[in-house]
Amino acid sequence: MILAGFLLLSVGAVDLVRQFAPRRWIGYLAALIVLLVLGSVSAAVLPMLAAIAVGAAWTWAMPADRDPRFGFWPAVVLAVISALAVVWLGERTDAGIIGRSWTLDSPFGPISFDLALLVVGVVVFLLESGNLIVRAALSSEHSWRPDDVDDVRRAAPTGGTARDESARAGDASADPETVADGVQLAAPSRGGFKGGRLIGPLERVIVFMLTLTAAYPLLAATLAAKGIVRFPEISKDGETGARAEYFLVGSLVSWVIALGAAFLVWWGVHS
Repeated sequence: MILAGFLLLSVGAVDLVRQFAPRRWIGYLAALIVLLVLGSVSAAVLPMLAAIAVGAAWTWAMPADRDPRFGFWPAVVLAVISALAVVWLGERTDAGIIGRSWTLDSPFGPISFDLALLVVGVVVFLLESGNLIVRAALSSEHSWRPDDVDDVRRAAPTGGTARDESARAGDASADPETVADGVQLAAPSRGGFKGGRLIGPLERVIVFMLTLTAAYPLLAATLAAKGIVRFPEISKDGETGARAEYFLVGSLVSWVIALGAAFLVWWGVHS
């Protein structure tokens, strides 16, 4: 269990640093110090070192400023390793120096240091790492941004299709790999309101908490509310289906991440 906590904490921390730290090297150094301290006081040096290595590999395999090298498969590998660490390794009997003085009660019973670190790691991972995985899934599935579909359609002259217009223009300003069927692939937005960066993490944390507390009616209402809010936009799809595809792929991947995180913590509590 401690290995899964360190892995998720390391990956989540490096993604937060890449997104929000003005000087990344300072953020990386702070994250490294935190991991070293936690690993030292909890007698978990090997899991801590493994987490540092995985965090470094994650930054290489899942770059934040361009399409990932291996799609979202690094996230799948991380999920499998974390699940095996929780299911097979379980909770340790000796948590080192901090374990001897650690006491934390909750409505569900005492919480060990290993379980607390797992919860912290999961929550940190759900924040920015979840956004990165969703973007990787959308990119690997070639899902279009709905706004791009409308832009291309408006650019097409009467009597021609967006695809014909794209071909006539020669796509001089577009990379061949980022244009297909006359529609530009999803690209990071450079302007406007970026509510998705906040909505996504909040959504995953809410799903995670409601699942753990078995508040399934509230969970169903939350998921349904998102569909209702997006329905007016999705209903404008026409024959392309771009909005529905973009919404479904992004939402389902985000929900799977949150539900998988809840499963990890649930198994850790009952192991």
